[in-house]
Amino acid sequence: MPQFIERPVVVEAAGNKPKQIEEFVGRVNTGDDAISIARMVSPGGWVEPAQTPDFREMTVVLKGTLQVETREGMFEVKTGQGIILEPGEWVRYSTPGAEGAEYIAVCTPAFSPDTVHRDEAS
Repeated sequence: MPQFIERPVVVEAAGNKPKQIEEFVGRVNTGDDAISIARMVSPGGWVEPAQTPDFREMTVVLKGTLQVETREGMFEVKTGQGIILEPGEWVRYSTPGAEGAEYIAVCTPAFSPDTVHRDEAS
């Protein structure tokens, strides 16, 4: 049976500046722990603490540029591009450009504060 999602739920974001997270599917909005789908809008100059999550994260940038720092290098993910990070990979997301970024993040299993494992010293 279809489950209509009338609107996302805004959830709290980590980072040095306010970032908007609108969860359409996930633990908070639909009670789904298998997958989360959220729209993110981060301002220019935003930096999130580094993390080593237990979930796979697939990201598609809709506008702007998302900077993704990993142990393997730095990736500039621009409008129309995407990136996939596997569970256990160390990562730090940021939007250093003045325009910030708008992007969709899909996590499997669903994002949880208990499984993101943020670095304390970031």
